[in-house]
Amino acid sequence: MDLNPILTGLGGTPAPKANPAAEAAAGFADALRQAEMQAEAAVTSGADPHALVTAMAEGKLAIDTVVTIRDRVVEAYQEILRMPV
Repeated sequence: MDLNPILTGLGGTPAPKANPAAEAAAGFADALRQAEMQAEAAVTSGADPHALVTAMAEGKLAIDTVVTIRDRVVEAYQEILRMPV
């Protein structure tokens, strides 16, 4: 339940919004943790191979996304450095 409208109406301070970058990092860590848990379960107890493949694909997608974002940030930084002052 979102209490921000209630707190604002009562003159209280609304709760701060979560940082989107922190949420993205947490989602990335969760995807990798899930892939690791599925891989461990597949090795130790013979878990569902389809779940393992799905978790590994999600982990790869998460890593690819982070690498792409990093590359774009570095590219933007280099572009800023090339700007005349």
